[in-house]
Amino acid sequence: MMPVDQSARALLMAIVQTPAISDQQGLVELVQAVEDWGALIDVAHQHRLLPLLFSQIGEIDAPLPPEARQKLRSEFDRNVFHNLANATELVGLLRAFDLQDIPAMPFKGIVLAASVYPSITIRAAGDLDFLVFYKDLPRATSMLRAKGYELKTELRDGLPANPNYYEYHFERGSDGMVVELRWKLELIQPRFRHDLGMEWVWPRRQKVSVGGVDVPNLDPVSTLLILCMHGTKHLWSRMIWVYDVARLLVTNPELDWEAAARDAKQRGLWRALALGILLAKRICGAPVPVRMIERFASDKAARELADYFQKNMLEHPGQMPPSRVPYSLRVLDSIDRIRWALTLDFLRPNERDLAAVRLPGALRPVYFLVRPFRVLFDRSAR
Repeated sequence: MMPVDQSARALLMAIVQTPAISDQQGLVELVQAVEDWGALIDVAHQHRLLPLLFSQIGEIDAPLPPEARQKLRSEFDRNVFHNLANATELVGLLRAFDLQDIPAMPFKGIVLAASVYPSITIRAAGDLDFLVFYKDLPRATSMLRAKGYELKTELRDGLPANPNYYEYHFERGSDGMVVELRWKLELIQPRFRHDLGMEWVWPRRQKVSVGGVDVPNLDPVSTLLILCMHGTKHLWSRMIWVYDVARLLVTNPELDWEAAARDAKQRGLWRALALGILLAKRICGAPVPVRMIERFASDKAARELADYFQKNMLEHPGQMPPSRVPYSLRVLDSIDRIRWALTLDFLRPNERDLAAVRLPGALRPVYFLVRPFRVLFDRSAR
């Protein structure tokens, strides 16, 4: 990624503030100060902020270079079309699921935009994500295939070849639509499992209007935990994920913080929640009670990770925080780190261990000694 100069950084930080910046003259001055619009647009695209950027500066009286304005307008219009197409397809698929008595929970993407953004056109469009009960997976797959979708996930005995993979990835060649069908969510992939599927979210579901149609939606607490889990899993490599958390907090001022903290602890997501909230507060100015900020900041690992991601998010998105402790362990709660250390998988060599040290076949048992040291010093985790 191209370096981000101070003028571009200042403008991007301004547009993700919550509530939105009201000083129009200050925004005009930030626009005027931008030195390299090409670099700014590239960074905004990387962080999925182009629609938000145009929505805030496209109509103000500022000397925006014609080519930059045209590029922003073009990307905004493309996103509007994509989101409207997603909304139409979402409603159609939910009706098809309903006709076959398949409970399906849409999450992220278009339902998130409808839930916490002033308009679905402001958030960058993505894929369509659904959670379903595992028992309904075969029928849901058949329904999607009947709708023209092709399953792209590699299978073995009817399940993903990777045993730690809980999604089917579908694509439709006729229009480029992408659907991801999941039956479980995860922060990392240890052998112990938390209940992060439909059994968790379906009983507490709410509704949101998408295109004038009421569709199932996650409750605010579940949405918050899933957003924080997703951002943490992917190293908070896109600023839009931080802004999503901030928008949720703005639109849910009566959020039950104690329920969120309790649920996070029960599901092994406390540190992910702490990290997401700290970033949303620091970067976007999200409204968080002082007692909760102090509580989250008391977690040393979450505080250090927030420091790192805040500093490196724009220039080095997705870069692994340096530490001798693998990132996948740093983001786990204490009890889960203990469980991970006690599981037999901790000692079982994998392909990374074999690649770290080349040994002849006769010495293969030595990899059981290699693994603990490789895990200890490998910053990339497992």
